Amino acid sequence: MAQAPAYKRILLKLSGEALMGDDSYGINRNTIDRIVAEVAEVLRLGVEVAVVIGGGNIFRGVAPAASHMDRATADYMGMLATVMNALALQDAMRHAGLQSRVQSALNIEQVVEPYIRGKAMRYLEEGKIVIFAAGTGNPFFTTDTAAALRGMEMNVDLVLKATKVDGVYTDDPKTHPDAMRYQKLTFDEAIIKNLKVMDATALTLCRDQKLPINVFSILKPQALKRVVMGEDEGTMVHV
Repeated sequence: MAQAPAYKRILLKLSGEALMGDDSYGINRNTIDRIVAEVAEVLRLGVEVAVVIGGGNIFRGVAPAASHMDRATADYMGMLATVMNALALQDAMRHAGLQSRVQSALNIEQVVEPYIRGKAMRYLEEGKIVIFAAGTGNPFFTTDTAAALRGMEMNVDLVLKATKVDGVYTDDPKTHPDAMRYQKLTFDEAIIKNLKVMDATALTLCRDQKLPINVFSILKPQALKRVVMGEDEGTMVHV
């Protein structure tokens, strides 16, 4: 008998940078297709998947112009960038034969659905992927915080923070080859050591709601599946 997944419902936090591949900005089609293939494999295991997506890959191109902008204006621009990424991800999923829905915290009803919790829950129960765009809909909050918030609202079992590194290390593994990967960390350790797992607001929200986070590499083949199966992959942050 095949082993059952360790988690029934997950939320995958994808940074905008994860979609760039080796490009300096924008969306790399090969990279997005590979990410979709990893998500499809997890779906086939019967796991329900929600996604929160960032916008750094698009916003990076206008960041120099935004440096003297009002912070709230720049943040709204970043939210719109996440909507663009969400649409690109949904299109790639459609090409792969996956059903997905985009819900935005900002109302752009001609383009995407507004965020409605009950609808999103129903989509997940029907086996559809739900992609949450526009962060929390408020300036001054990151998409990490949006991931923590949506994870709680969707009653997920685990938040997965997809990065370019296969976990949280004692130091930067690029510049310190002897840096060690943490297999497990408590939220308090991550906050005290300032390990940049997620921003402090997101970490505190997850700690208070006892919602574990796994930090793993989206570039590592089948890493997402290994996390979902409960194997030693990435770094698990827990209470």
